[in-house]
Amino acid sequence: MGTEPTGGELKVLGACPLDCPDGCSWVVTVRDGKAVKLRGNPDHPYTRGALCAKVNRWLERAESPDRILYPLRRVGAKGEGRFERISWDEALDEIAGRLGSILAEDGGEAIWPYWGMGTLGFVQGLSGFPGRRFFNVLGASAHDPDICSAAGSEGLKQATGSSAGIDPEDLAHARLVILWGSNPLTSGHHVWKFIQDARAEGAHLVVIDPVLTRTAKQADEHLAPMPGTDGALALGLMNVIVGLGAQDEEFLRDHTLGWEEFRETIAEYPPERAAGITGLPVEAIVALGERIARTRPTAIRATMGLQRNAGGGMTLRTIAGIAGVTGDWALRGGGVSYSTSAHVKLDKPALYRDDLRPGPVRTLSQSKLGEGLLEVDPAVKALFVIAANPVASSPHQNKIRRGLERDDLFTVVLEQFPTDTADYADIVLPATMQHEHADLNAGYGHMYLAWNEPAVEPAGECLPGTETFRRLAERMGLTEPSLYDSDERLAEQLLGSGHPWLEGITLDRLRKEGYARFSVPDPFLPYAREFPTPSGRLEFRSARAAGGGHPGVPGYVPPAEVADGARAREFPLALVSGASHMFLNTIFANDPVLRRRSGGPVVQVHPDDARERGLADGQRARVRNDRGAFEARVEVTDRVRPGVVCSPKGHWAKSMGGSNANAVVDERATDLAGGPVFHDTRVEVEPLS
Repeated sequence: MGTEPTGGELKVLGACPLDCPDGCSWVVTVRDGKAVKLRGNPDHPYTRGALCAKVNRWLERAESPDRILYPLRRVGAKGEGRFERISWDEALDEIAGRLGSILAEDGGEAIWPYWGMGTLGFVQGLSGFPGRRFFNVLGASAHDPDICSAAGSEGLKQATGSSAGIDPEDLAHARLVILWGSNPLTSGHHVWKFIQDARAEGAHLVVIDPVLTRTAKQADEHLAPMPGTDGALALGLMNVIVGLGAQDEEFLRDHTLGWEEFRETIAEYPPERAAGITGLPVEAIVALGERIARTRPTAIRATMGLQRNAGGGMTLRTIAGIAGVTGDWALRGGGVSYSTSAHVKLDKPALYRDDLRPGPVRTLSQSKLGEGLLEVDPAVKALFVIAANPVASSPHQNKIRRGLERDDLFTVVLEQFPTDTADYADIVLPATMQHEHADLNAGYGHMYLAWNEPAVEPAGECLPGTETFRRLAERMGLTEPSLYDSDERLAEQLLGSGHPWLEGITLDRLRKEGYARFSVPDPFLPYAREFPTPSGRLEFRSARAAGGGHPGVPGYVPPAEVADGARAREFPLALVSGASHMFLNTIFANDPVLRRRSGGPVVQVHPDDARERGLADGQRARVRNDRGAFEARVEVTDRVRPGVVCSPKGHWAKSMGGSNANAVVDERATDLAGGPVFHDTRVEVEPLS
């Protein structure tokens, strides 16, 4: 049952809302109205009873002494983080008054609702944009959540028609598993069980990553290309496959479009050329190409870090072509796994109600907050930051700070903790945590939908985001009835799409059982017979791409900064800022236990590069370029290749002396869909002592 009493205790089923593919099902134990235990749901086929090192600290985090429990008003300068406690009535009155003035003087588009990745639920999180109906009625600017997976999603859509690939559980049926830019033992470890099942049946595991990650250490084989050169590697591998005559001619004939044109591009990337671009040995490219050629099925799990460079969209588009050349899209355990989000067939238009807008509105990019606050016209006058910490987690940190420091900008932050971004707020509104509110969740790395039943009452005066905007709508005198729909009503509207994959999945069932697998065929082979493209085929030649001004056939788009020779002479080291094992983005970075376990901010430097710069293991160093700098402890290690340094993301800037790795990252966009370029950055590292 979703809520089940046992021996004086209550067991409440819910789901982790965080930015992780696993979307775990969990069980909260409640005693005397207090959550006393949290564990993974042992009955869930994907979670299987386990949570991660981060979420295991969830309940301790909820009781943290720095939790924001009441509305706050700024009393110091922006960025100082000095506030006074106020009542909800005072907060709502001030916000409603300021919004009314902005609407009258500047219009609705001067308001920017900035939703982030702090929670991904369809009612309370980024998937549902809590308050979107409210902002639509006001005519506010639209928010493009392009910071996570946009480039890769668009690249895949140009090839397969969808960003959704194979069911990750089917990796268990693969005989070759390639984890490409993916580190599941740190970011989404539940897929590892299915990889281990495959290995138990003889599967070979290859990790392609510039860094020897926790996952790469466990692999049979590790290839470390220069960041952003993966598209060239993919073409080189296909060159080997085609050179062996191992392409699946029947699949290519019956299920692809533009093969002969794509084949010409493949011919331009022999292993020697691919090696020159990637920095990999020719022999390693040939060996992996030969292994792919002779191994069916081959599964490629390519995740979000891979596409955070200037050519990230094209990279995913090209990688999707490998499974077309080999015919793996038709096989269980074959194909590409990126995200399952597009398989979630909820009625999002019914939730969003964009028809409530009084007219067309502009769209502002999540990845370009600094630009949006400093360079767009007409200017943004009100910023609502909802479940986001962009000062610490978005590109070009110093530019964002300059934008948030504007005297004429009214900033409201809905938050749980005093983050770097909350320090710049005029008003801070206390937000509930997942075990305190209702939500509908779906991980983007599995095929299950979950209901999150609130287990306890909200702490202090915290409110769910949905309730915050219901109260604000009432305070502003808005009369649109749908602004006041309950959380349960919102969930029912989402479930009412009528799509066959939701057949039998009702809110009542989810509340009783906690979760349900989508009603998809078993086995689930989404593209074995047809792709959701205009032609019904895997499109090597894409009208969608050509129509958007992009190459009609997949190829290689190099990283902008990493591949820039002049830039390399000034800043010789390519920076990768991958996921931390102890933090999720910047969430948990204020937990003292997890901060201690993380070892603090670190920059990993290859011994050759350390020797050249006089860097010693354990020494403090400054990582800099012309955009900014941050400080970290040096770890001299061959886990990074020469010419590459790695500094895991997640630390709050104010815990690092004011800056973290995003101080050196540019606001440039990827080739497709405007995504960020976190891993397309050049720096120099200098000793501090």
